[in-house]
Amino acid sequence: MVDSHHEEILSKTRRKRLMHELQCLGEALVALPTDKLAHLDLPENLREAVLAARRITAHGARRRQLQYIGKLMRHVDAAPIQAKLAQWQHIHLEETARFHRVENWRRRLIEEDAALSEFVARYPTPDIQHLRMLVRNARKEAASNQPPKSSRQLFRLMKEIMTHE
Repeated sequence: MVDSHHEEILSKTRRKRLMHELQCLGEALVALPTDKLAHLDLPENLREAVLAARRITAHGARRRQLQYIGKLMRHVDAAPIQAKLAQWQHIHLEETARFHRVENWRRRLIEEDAALSEFVARYPTPDIQHLRMLVRNARKEAASNQPPKSSRQLFRLMKEIMTHE
């Protein structure tokens, strides 16, 4: 019984660190888009404080509001909020990685002749002729400094093909 009582007593440094983490979580809530904030199950007073912090532009007043949000966060179970934010961050990172993969393939298709057969072998597509035409037109546009219309169409087509991996 003494050990459980001892675990409940936190040092002042540990308490301050926990409060700072809650305030940082509150700052993340303030930075969220309104539609994502609506998906979180927050108490009404915390939701109002977050929305109020968005409207505050004065540095000192904003800092005080963020401290107030941190204080309100002490009475909320932060684990589900942190989990949801981590999930959204993971989804965002996956989308960014997918975008970079498509962009790298598009660059290779435009710059390298052998990349087309490699792409078709890796991502079978029923409309190879359309893909070849877009690559050819994108190369012509790049060579003559024209707007990248075909390059954009190529990107959209490749994104569609690569999402079915």
